[in-house]
Amino acid sequence: MPVASNIVHAQLLMFAPTSNGPGGQLGDPINFQFNPKEYTVKKAAKWEAKPAKGAAKAPMPEFKGSDPQTLTIECFLDVTDRADHDITKDIKKLFECCTPDASTMSKNRPSPPFVVFAWGSNFSVTACVKSVSVKYTLFKSDGTPMRATATLELQEIPSDPGRQNPTSGGLAVRATHTVVAGDTLASVAYAEYGDAALWRAIAHTNTIDDPMRVRPGTSLLLPTPEEALELAGL
Repeated sequence: MPVASNIVHAQLLMFAPTSNGPGGQLGDPINFQFNPKEYTVKKAAKWEAKPAKGAAKAPMPEFKGSDPQTLTIECFLDVTDRADHDITKDIKKLFECCTPDASTMSKNRPSPPFVVFAWGSNFSVTACVKSVSVKYTLFKSDGTPMRATATLELQEIPSDPGRQNPTSGGLAVRATHTVVAGDTLASVAYAEYGDAALWRAIAHTNTIDDPMRVRPGTSLLLPTPEEALELAGL
């Protein structure tokens, strides 16, 4: 009898960019076939030292601010045993994270989508994609790629509430929830915050016009409790 797998696979979800952060979800998420074996978190500070002529010692540097925190992830793609799958579709989605979304072009404010990198229920990062690099390593006889490694560099989107990351407390983090049959926004709000009335905050965050028609399989971006209270006007 096959043993059930308890592996939770990472996802990259795309959301419409708005002035307040991620809006509604754009298309299906990219589901990582293989979880990252590692990721790199980087934070940098800006310092400026102005040398003075004739000074015997180096001047005291002046702090000029902090750069946004970045997260670099490697995504391994391999379809050598999955003839029905095409890695070029996922790669196309990754590159689209670096080009303006069509909905923003019509508003004369071109912007690529925002993303949420989610891995299980304990780690999700809200960010924009700074760069995507793909190295192809195996091909079919006709040149179709079968194996590749994609390197993603994500940059944090500033958010005061709920800021944390697994090592140093810097990246903006929000939870996600995948809708299943029987879910309502009110039930999700109650499970997440203990208050069903906060469903409006979830609807606003995901630009949902009709809360009664949320399809199973939809990934919802959940605001932090502080954000939910603020969006609900409490």
